[in-house]
Order: sequence, then C-alpha cells, then structure tokens
Amino acid sequence: MKKALIFQGGWDGHEPVLVSARFAKILKEEGFEVELYDNLDCLADGEKLKTLDLIVSCWTMGEIKREYTENVSHAVGSGVGLAGCHGGMCDSFRNDTEWQFMTGGQWVSHPGGDGIDYTVNIMAKSNPIVAGLQDFPVCSEHYYLHIDPAIEVLATTRFPAIPYYNISNKPLDMPVMWTKMWGNGRVFYNALGHHDDVFEKSPNAEIIMRRGMLWAAEGKSYTIANNLTTAPFENTAKMY
Repeated sequence: MKKALIFQGGWDGHEPVLVSARFAKILKEEGFEVELYDNLDCLADGEKLKTLDLIVSCWTMGEIKREYTENVSHAVGSGVGLAGCHGGMCDSFRNDTEWQFMTGGQWVSHPGGDGIDYTVNIMAKSNPIVAGLQDFPVCSEHYYLHIDPAIEVLATTRFPAIPYYNISNKPLDMPVMWTKMWGNGRVFYNALGHHDDVFEKSPNAEIIMRRGMLWAAEGKSYTIANNLTTAPFENTAKMY
C-alpha cells in the first residue's frame, strides 16, 4: 500500500482543515494509507519521510525549521512525491527560498482579491494530468506567481483580469498548474484552492489535483524500479 503524509495549518483563511481532508479522502479512495498532521514536527524524521510515496503540503504563511526543509528536500530528492495547491504549497514559507526552489514558484500577489472571474487554459493537452479536459472558468483569487523557468506548464491563466499596476505591462499567460523534478522526486502544483469550495464549483480542478497527486506519488516506485541513486544530490553542499 502506498503511503502519504499531509501536513495542514498556517493561515485559517485558506481552510487548511477542509482542503487537507478533501485530499486525504481522494488518496484513501486511491488506496493510500494517509497520515494527517496539524503540525510541522511531522517533518522532523527525515528517514521516515523517505519511506513515503507522497508528501502533501497544506500550510500557508508559516515559518519552518531549516532541518525540516532539508528533510523534505532529501526525501523528495530520493523519489518521494510532493504536491499541493494554492497558498498551501507555494505560499507556505515566505522566508525559505529553498522551499520555493523545490516547489517551483512563490505567490506574490492576487490583484483584486477573491471573487475574480477568469479562465484556466489547458496547455499540455497530451499530459495525462490534464488529458481530455477542456478550458474552464473559475471565480476565485487570481494568483500572480514568481516561477522557476524549469517547470513544465500544464495550464495557464491570462493577466491582467482587472486594472492594477501590472496592467501597464503587456498581457501575459501565468502558469496556474505545473510539474517539475527535484532530484528523483516529482513535484506537482495547482494554484487553485483559495477556499475548499473551488473544487466543487470547478470540478476540473479536483480532477487535476487527483491526477497530479497520483503522478507525483508514482515517482518513488519508478526510482526503485530503475535503481536511481540520490548520491549526486546528497553529496552537495548544504543548502544554507
């Protein structure tokens, strides 16, 4: 049985309890054994993290101990998947640049706040995470992110949706869902999810989240089957 760890907390406005419960339910439906924590001390045992198939972050605007980030980094580098949505993964720890490096992006603004109407445009139509899905409307926060150019973009959304200072620049397509690699580990991010009901109002968002978590979790078995080593990553200098 595959194993997943979900840690939830931080700013209550992102409804981490509800969102993490939704993700736990999805993973249990897919046959996972799920551990759900409301603290960051669950990241203290680096060797235990390496036994997992998936880590799911549902923590917003917090602070994390250096060794906890290192433990997650080494676990994901070894092949454990990492997944999350909205501020629960890409606004988790604003002062931790290594976390941002690993996850592929960091929230910087949502012009207009909540209740913005926009469209999610599916880009990587052959990717199994979004295959068969059509563009879909969303009414929620419209995330503007600083992103890693190495990410594989699955879907985008057009900025600007409303007048703000950034409107002086040319229109742009902001990644809203992506994948990337971290060592041998697979990382998946979905910028939707300001409130739990986003997944009810825009069902494609939940379909993509389910597929993305499963994709990330498959990296562990692939690493083992192909006898991939983590030595090139673990032998490098410490991140801080």
